[in-house]
Amino acid sequence: MNHNVTCVECDADINIPTDVMENELLACPDCGVELEVLSLNPLTVDLAPEVEEDWGE
Repeated sequence: MNHNVTCVECDADINIPTDVMENELLACPDCGVELEVLSLNPLTVDLAPEVEEDWGE
């Protein structure tokens, strides 16, 4: 059984596999935004934090 969530960016319905883990990153199939699984019960996702490049500055 799979779970669905709504993309916080484009409101698309996203099918989440049953073996998803907390803090896992997923991509929205419609808009491509990266989402992070914040909680499994209830299933909650939000925009993944952007990773900034560190060039040793």
